Amino acid sequence: MNLFRPYQTGEPQRDARGRLIGIDRYQDVLGRNWKRFFLTGLVTMVGCLPLAAGVGYAILSTSLLVLLPAGLIGGVIAGPFLACLYDTVLRALRDAPGSWAHNYKRSLSQNLRASLLPGALTGLFLAAASFAGIMLFFWSPVRPTLVTVLIYLFSWLVFLVLSTLYWPQLVLFDQRAVVRLRNALLFTVQHFFATLGVALLQLVWWLFLVLFAPWTLLLLPFVGVWLDLFIALFLLYNRLDKAFSIEESIAQAFPDQVPRYDD
Repeated sequence: MNLFRPYQTGEPQRDARGRLIGIDRYQDVLGRNWKRFFLTGLVTMVGCLPLAAGVGYAILSTSLLVLLPAGLIGGVIAGPFLACLYDTVLRALRDAPGSWAHNYKRSLSQNLRASLLPGALTGLFLAAASFAGIMLFFWSPVRPTLVTVLIYLFSWLVFLVLSTLYWPQLVLFDQRAVVRLRNALLFTVQHFFATLGVALLQLVWWLFLVLFAPWTLLLLPFVGVWLDLFIALFLLYNRLDKAFSIEESIAQAFPDQVPRYDD
């Protein structure tokens, strides 16, 4: 099926650094790193279980008093695992060397403290959005208006844009939160359609998983939590690298992580 082979026919095209480009690059990165993505996805799901369990209980009991602490505490627990998920994908996109276990432990230790607050806020949003979605679209006796649906989806788009641009900065650079938010805003303005496109892609993916559940739950252990993120960051990576000088900064700070390519 040629899912993981770097190219199908003809001579692959490479850039000045020796990397494949286009669909060849996509298949090359996916083919070399799908096991890392799979393992990281499984660990991320385990890290998100307290959040899912707490939010699920809050929804079943229709209790906001349970929902808020469940979202915050569950998000704090899930935050470091989300940081490691982003770190794993970004390492793959810049061809960083090292084993999965070594890189994962390193990422966990480096990003543990910095990811707690963003994790808590992420958990709080996911809890509130899940609660509102169930109440509005599944348990409400009145059909929601078009405006309500659009506002709800727009909130998810904003969340996905912030997540896609904030977490990479968290795992790559030692910055203040306000600097990351400013960078995310400036990047969105400069690359508006590309950023909106990858956010829409992720939104469609998660809508697919939710609307066709429980059958789509079978996909979660395999591709559910990493595939859409990998595609989104793959599509944005060159722009992110140009805007934030990712690989130049990594090469200066960590020379051992610079990839080597055969001539």
